[in-house]
Amino acid sequence: MARIVQKFGGTSVGDIERIRNAALRVKREVDAGNEVAVIVSAMANVTNQLVEYVHEFGALYDQKEYDAVVSSGEQVTSGLMALALQELGIPARSWLSWQIPIHTDDAHGKARIEIIETAEAKKSLATGEVMVVAGFQGIGPDNRVTTLGRGGSDTSAVALAAALEAERCDIFTDVDGVYTCDPRIIAKARKLDKVTYEEMLEMASLGSKVLQPRSVEMAMKYGVRVQVRSTFDEANGTLIVDEDEVLEKEVISGIAYSRDEAKITLVRVADKPGVAADIFGPLSEANINVDMIVQNVSEDGAATDLTFTVTKGDLARAVAVLEERRDDLGYARLVPDPDVVKISIIGVGMRSHAGVAQQMFSALAKEGINIQVISTSEIKVSVLVAEKHTEKALSALHTAYGLDVS
Repeated sequence: MARIVQKFGGTSVGDIERIRNAALRVKREVDAGNEVAVIVSAMANVTNQLVEYVHEFGALYDQKEYDAVVSSGEQVTSGLMALALQELGIPARSWLSWQIPIHTDDAHGKARIEIIETAEAKKSLATGEVMVVAGFQGIGPDNRVTTLGRGGSDTSAVALAAALEAERCDIFTDVDGVYTCDPRIIAKARKLDKVTYEEMLEMASLGSKVLQPRSVEMAMKYGVRVQVRSTFDEANGTLIVDEDEVLEKEVISGIAYSRDEAKITLVRVADKPGVAADIFGPLSEANINVDMIVQNVSEDGAATDLTFTVTKGDLARAVAVLEERRDDLGYARLVPDPDVVKISIIGVGMRSHAGVAQQMFSALAKEGINIQVISTSEIKVSVLVAEKHTEKALSALHTAYGLDVS
């Protein structure tokens, strides 16, 4: 007997028939004699609708009430999945975060899991009952519901798999694995049989929608074996594994993109010690994550233009925070730009190959695409370009690195 965690995304539970189809996947593991915990997302497009309701009350809404509203979608799905399993003759019960409980910090809208109490969960599984857990949510220090950020059900699944010491965590979605690039944009993208934790972490954090970044981070930290599979066919998926399990390492394994980027430029900021801390400190206090940063010092050395990126969802809040402190920060002008996209090349093989970044820059230059910001790490290079160039840039890079299906 093994303990298995299965997670079903929004398209996998998009309507009653799809929930019934997903329940059959669960039944196979139960029939094999395994203990099964199921994590579910909200039904397709439900979370988007709930978020739109909240946005009707303005950009600077109460984050605690945001969580109360948007977490409700998963509660509905968990109950429906339990009913679908009961219809198949399988004992099942829905669980909300506070019933397990899954404890998080108080960063509403993007909370982090701190600890999962497993005593009641293990007791339930030992009786042969399938746990159907509402994903994407936890319980904060003030006993209010929190949410884990968009895609947070992936994190719920991996965290529960780690806490329950599960044999593996199967992520069921509407794609049959991890591809070299988004196959909806690049027709010649190919599926990867295996990808390392590090590569998947970079892909996820840089825009790939297959898994939420924090779920991969957690899988790598606790050694949770993750398999990405399609709910709708029997094809083998993609295994996310340690680097030593991948025998032949490609220089570039994949290309990711994120449209969820917004650029902010502060024009003529005083070039003196402590200014960067004065700018980014308040943003951090407001739970606004800053990603790419570039600084251009003027010829006289007295002032600098500072450009950085935040998520589109944080743009209005970031602008408000900075404008409140305009007199203290002393910048001449604030220029927001939501019409950008971040494009990244990823591969553990970059560690041992030179000229990878130059090849990227050359490929984009040939297409007449201007690079606005650059950032790098050991296994990735990211550039910020105008959003209108997204498809052209992805296609050019996919071909340049030999990733096209032959």
